[in-house]
Amino acid sequence: MYQPSTIPYQEHRGFKRTFRQGHLSLGLFFPLEAFEGDTPSMLDQVALAKRAEALGFSALWFRDVPLRDPSFGDVGQVFDPWVYLGYIAAHTTKIALGTASIALTLRNPLHTAKAAASIDQLSGGRLLLGVASGDRPVEFPAFSVDPEQRGETFQENLNVIRQAHRTHFEPIRWSHGELLGADLVPKPTTREIPLFVTGHSRQPLDWIARESHGWINYPRPPKMQRLIVEDWRQETAKQCGTIYKPFLQSLYIDLDEHPSTPPSPIHLGFRLGRNHLRALLDTLQEIGVDHVILNLKYSKRPAAEVIEELGKHIVPQFGAQVPDSPT
Repeated sequence: MYQPSTIPYQEHRGFKRTFRQGHLSLGLFFPLEAFEGDTPSMLDQVALAKRAEALGFSALWFRDVPLRDPSFGDVGQVFDPWVYLGYIAAHTTKIALGTASIALTLRNPLHTAKAAASIDQLSGGRLLLGVASGDRPVEFPAFSVDPEQRGETFQENLNVIRQAHRTHFEPIRWSHGELLGADLVPKPTTREIPLFVTGHSRQPLDWIARESHGWINYPRPPKMQRLIVEDWRQETAKQCGTIYKPFLQSLYIDLDEHPSTPPSPIHLGFRLGRNHLRALLDTLQEIGVDHVILNLKYSKRPAAEVIEELGKHIVPQFGAQVPDSPT
């Protein structure tokens, strides 16, 4: 059933758990493990997901990697994101479930719309829909997608998804199909699922600020990230006035067992102790980052240990935004 709101996505259960203006929250990327090479073991993931929920993490995030390209270095959580979202949704009750991100160009938009609405309903309104235009060269010929047109395809498919979610039996036409005399079911738990564009997805910033509900970006040094966040705030104010649209980023961490270990760079993140991680998160919160998605791929410690330490020492400051109860 729809929930009444002047800004529907802000009334969405997953959004309310994850975001509050001026306060940073924490999520975790699947797989919840460290691994060498490009393919994780995917062992003990349900137990770790349930523990992350119990510890107060705001969200778990799923990637869309349909094909293994060994040169790219990471296949994400191995399983199809929609299937795995349904599986994890059945084993959790409160934590938000995010995609970071579904490659809209590789999928029929009606299939994406139905999968997203299904997960949102089955999870009790916990889906955060991150979307992207795709970035792996092997994918485009495999799915008959012109990579030079993926910016236009991204916009068109997103428009189809939104129309299918918001309307009932209204005609929808796009370059690869038309929906006439039928309706997409189910609909989401709110009129629109919170939607986050990843990177630029070949779109100008004013379009992202206007059309998305938030922006997923990449980790950068805080001084540089501050400038990106400021551009985002200025553009969202220009396009949407005072409507809150969060800024998200990923961060790889190798959490050292010694709390005072200073940061040293790793791929897209840092090896560091928890005291310095807390200081970094404080800085990111101060510059306006709303949510950080932690990736444990390069950890030298078992994921269970890292999640426990984060849950005990870091999450209480940067945890879920509102009390929640199972539906």
